[in-house]
Amino acid sequence: MSDVLIKAVRLVNTPDGGCTFQHGYIANTVFVSAKGFFAQTYVEEYQKVAHPAPRRQYVVTLSGTLRFKVTNGDTFIVEPSTVLLAEDTEGTGHTWELIKGERWERIYIVLEDGAESHFVPQEV
Repeated sequence: MSDVLIKAVRLVNTPDGGCTFQHGYIANTVFVSAKGFFAQTYVEEYQKVAHPAPRRQYVVTLSGTLRFKVTNGDTFIVEPSTVLLAEDTEGTGHTWELIKGERWERIYIVLEDGAESHFVPQEV
């Protein structure tokens, strides 16, 4: 099954204004309705200040390994083999830190309004 699924983590808002995450997958053969994409290769100063995602988007890491932290203090790791789906667009948001590599190179794929994310939560 791992040959047809891409490992993913989704950031989502919680009812109390915070955010949490879910581990899951995205099928490797889906079409994603996107507005466009852009890339970044630098580390922003606001990484250590909690912030929500500016819009619903996939974040595809090309290089660097990061530790993300959500409102309750739980953390997860994102590396080049993991797609991040940022849907925590309100409230406190999340923080991240680069834990391996000299910089975080990534591509943002901005989802169209109302577009299906194709995220499948991992069964616990």
